[in-house]
Amino acid sequence: MTRAGAKRSALVTGAAGFVGQWLCRALLAEGWDVVGAGVAAQPTGGILTRDEREAVRWVLADIRHQADVDRALAVAHPDVVFHLAGISFVPEAQSDPVFTHETNVLGAARLLHAVRVRRRAGELDPVVLVVGSAEQYGRAEVGHRRVETEPQAPVTVYAASKAAQEIVALEAFRSEGVRVVATRSFNHSGVGQADNFLLPALVRRARAIGDGGPASLRIGNTDTVRDFLHVRDVVRAYLLLAERGVPGEVYNVCSGIPRRVGDLAAQVLAAVGADASVEVDPALVRKVEIPWLVGDSAKLRDATGWSPALTCDDIIADLINATAR
Repeated sequence: MTRAGAKRSALVTGAAGFVGQWLCRALLAEGWDVVGAGVAAQPTGGILTRDEREAVRWVLADIRHQADVDRALAVAHPDVVFHLAGISFVPEAQSDPVFTHETNVLGAARLLHAVRVRRRAGELDPVVLVVGSAEQYGRAEVGHRRVETEPQAPVTVYAASKAAQEIVALEAFRSEGVRVVATRSFNHSGVGQADNFLLPALVRRARAIGDGGPASLRIGNTDTVRDFLHVRDVVRAYLLLAERGVPGEVYNVCSGIPRRVGDLAAQVLAAVGADASVEVDPALVRKVEIPWLVGDSAKLRDATGWSPALTCDDIIADLINATAR
């Protein structure tokens, strides 16, 4: 627990990644002592300023190795652990299932084991926010917004690993009272996200058209529908859940607004001023696809008072402005 007058301490796993850096920024702005753990010595991607990077205490730690996890906890002595580390790109996970489960599932198990050991010894009793994915739900009827009481039916390696991660995490709460709060986070984007993800990829391809590149914007399935949040709204939800979330509970982090991929592509083209058509490229169509994935965030809103402050328009504008620098 935090000592009187001391800063609250956070351990962020996967801190050098896209969401991890945005979370570190938000924590620093609120006066937290932040320890960032990850496989990179320093983050890249232009999200954190130099002062912010220097304010974070960075620890080289691979969650596939117990000694690394133990060292990160010892350095941070955290009030809250934000567990973001893992494989997050669906095609990457699909290409190497064993590595994905080793990282996403056993990584969480190692972290929670280390927390349990220190909790039994009276050294630590942190809230552990375990970040999962909406992909855990699997397929749904068009028009249906997923709620947390529904069963999980993953259809990809990535989704299965995240569902298993959640089961491992909630067992730690049920068996020993570890203060686990789990999320099922829907799609989110913003500046610094790798351009193999949808919105950064659309912006990059649309800009290439405007620069005299191909005459059409080629994408995968245009009829796929997703629920997008700005990364800044996502990290704000994580901070609120660490403070107000109920241990042992799962929360959707989502907008509840359906966005058709083909419409997003047309919106990006208009935003960059590119006069081009949107075409399906069979090579970009995933073999296993969830046609509709939209959530209901009522539980999160009721527990924390959270609501999104930004829109999909803001995401696209931020991505375009960042690539124009």
